[in-house]
Amino acid sequence: MSGDANDRTPDADLSARLARISTATLTMVLLKRGIRRAWLRGPMPLFPDAPRVAGPAFTVRFVPGREDLATPESYARPGSFRDAIEACPTGHIMVVDGCGTREAATLGDILIARLKARGAAAAVADAPVRDVAEIRKVGLPVFAAGAAAPPSIGALAYAGYGELVGCGGVAVAPGDFAVGDADGVVVVPRALAGDIAAAGAEQERFERFVQSRVKQGRPVVGLYPPNDAALEDYRRWCADGEPGG
Repeated sequence: MSGDANDRTPDADLSARLARISTATLTMVLLKRGIRRAWLRGPMPLFPDAPRVAGPAFTVRFVPGREDLATPESYARPGSFRDAIEACPTGHIMVVDGCGTREAATLGDILIARLKARGAAAAVADAPVRDVAEIRKVGLPVFAAGAAAPPSIGALAYAGYGELVGCGGVAVAPGDFAVGDADGVVVVPRALAGDIAAAGAEQERFERFVQSRVKQGRPVVGLYPPNDAALEDYRRWCADGEPGG
């Protein structure tokens, strides 16, 4: 999400703001707003050094495979998974509903490379990926349920893109925001994204204050969560420019 600020779209601006907030913080902020099912179970960073990334979700759906549907010939048919790869917009994160399978991979190095060439921000799948050594060379952040050698047709059939899906036990609508870091992937409902970005930034600011006081030897009782004295200390700390934060 780079470029001149005057060239930013609202989605790019929100993505940049959300990418500054940890998924741990986002889950807490969402929880305070009644959203409990936001963290995807299964997808984790394929490589531990992956940067935090955020972007609107471009959803892809697979269904359990059936022998007449999931064939090598299906890759070349109109309306195949290849069409979804070509439809993924710049700056978006492809979120793949792979039915939570562990038997086959939804994405490999060639499709990942094409996503990067198209400007995708990342790929997320609740199923494995394959060609891991080659994916590392591509450099696109990938969050997946590990690795598996078999291709998708070993267990899945492609069903379409751009619709409501379930990934990692979480409902993901096209245009919701996905944020991924070392703790996994969190989905932020699109209608709440601005509010969550603002609240998340404030939460992280407060936690920097808490860390500064913990380093000074303060106990967490009365500090996290804060009592009135801690809140007054926090206001002074903010006014002083976050010293030691």
